Amino acid sequence: MADRIGFISTRFAGTDGVSLESQKWADVLAEMECRSFWYAGLLDRPADSSMCVPEAFFGWSENVWINERIWGRTTRYPLLTRRILDYAEYLKSTLYAFTRRFEINTLIIQNAVTIPMHVPLGVAITQFLAETSLPAIAHHHDFFWERTRFSINAVPDLLDMAFPPRDPRLQHVVINQDAMEDLARRKGMPSVLIPNVIEFERPPPPVDAYASDVRAQLGLSPADVFILQPTRIVPRKGIEHSIKLVQLLNDPKYKLVISHEAGDEGFDYRNMLAEMAREARVDLRFVSTRVADARSVDEEGRKVFTLWDIYPHADLVTYPSLYEGFGNAFLEAIYFKVPVVVNRYGVFGRDIEPKGFRCPLMDGYVTRQVAEEVRRVLEDRAYREEMVEHNYRVGARYYGYSVLRRSLHTLITNIVGMPEQ
Repeated sequence: MADRIGFISTRFAGTDGVSLESQKWADVLAEMECRSFWYAGLLDRPADSSMCVPEAFFGWSENVWINERIWGRTTRYPLLTRRILDYAEYLKSTLYAFTRRFEINTLIIQNAVTIPMHVPLGVAITQFLAETSLPAIAHHHDFFWERTRFSINAVPDLLDMAFPPRDPRLQHVVINQDAMEDLARRKGMPSVLIPNVIEFERPPPPVDAYASDVRAQLGLSPADVFILQPTRIVPRKGIEHSIKLVQLLNDPKYKLVISHEAGDEGFDYRNMLAEMAREARVDLRFVSTRVADARSVDEEGRKVFTLWDIYPHADLVTYPSLYEGFGNAFLEAIYFKVPVVVNRYGVFGRDIEPKGFRCPLMDGYVTRQVAEEVRRVLEDRAYREEMVEHNYRVGARYYGYSVLRRSLHTLITNIVGMPEQ
């Protein structure tokens, strides 16, 4: 009988890193004759293989109420403790229902015992594992100790217990070397490093009719140079450096386009960027209303594109992030053979750069030398094509599905073959 894998998280929907990477894992597991089933509070997976529990979503009202009272303070009152534990008890019962309904024999927990966006769910998963001894893998994308906003809290006991739990049958997977070392140092837990991947073995299809007019739809002329910042507008993305780069290029044909919105972190940073661009005389365009998870038409009858519709039309991708757990946008640029300028954020410098990618690099700030390297990439076609073809080969070697396929085969073999305790 093929293994029946249960994926668990707060959300499997949209284009966040957890949702994207979990689907890639499921695709590779399907090649190994494993069926995947989905448990979350927000889902866009097939209904016949999913169990949606709204209370498991981090945006559920009770969880929001709890989060407002446990972060930024160091004491919690008894009622709060009781509500967390009662909530966890309910969620644990739904985990039992999920595993019974789909006859799950292996769990893959996607970030739900990693970053404490939903503390009751993490507690529920920890208790469920302890009570069932079900073989499980915890795929960790970003730990709570990597986020300043979680440093002052009223739940240190629960974080120690459940984020992540110390369970002898739970195998831990991290996405970068720093996380592997931090997990060992802080929790004494070994882990396996599996980077985020893209199916380089299957190149992107040619641009179809729907996406053929992306540039015109975004207001770009044939003579414009399309510089894409394919991220949300949050401070850690370092978008001010992209503006500085375009300013140094000093040519009105260079247009900086930001694909995503500010999100739930407020609009102060967005407003600052807009003002900075005006002062620098940089043509900055916010196009988040024209980009979504799926193709559609907006209220004005205009096309809405996916990010993957847009990549093939970009002349350059800017990725000046100050911090990333990995760097999916970097890999996506490599996959679509678009040159990319990168800031040496920690994980890039340690994990990705040594693989041998060729791209303009900045060390915390943009210099004229960086700008001139970018200008050469944009204006020297032969140089650019050699660069992107080289990068695609490197990406296929280190970040293709073959890497994930080997790693998952080993993980599944380990946990399914583990003897009863």
